[in-house]
Amino acid sequence: MFPEYRDLISKLKTTDKHFLHLFEKHNALDQQIKNKEAHIEPGTPEEIETMKKEKLHLKDELYAILKKASA
Repeated sequence: MFPEYRDLISKLKTTDKHFLHLFEKHNALDQQIKNKEAHIEPGTPEEIETMKKEKLHLKDELYAILKKASA
């Protein structure tokens, strides 16, 4: 996710607790979605779709923080 911001992401993960929280939540959701899609965990298509929307929202928030921090 956002390879062009790799260094900034590393920095923000250690200096910005809000960014770290969003980043970890995004990664956890990503893993849950993968597990549900692979039928490792139970999940309905509707649940997966809701989780994907939440993940996208988190990604948008992370991107906004990265853009602001890189300006």
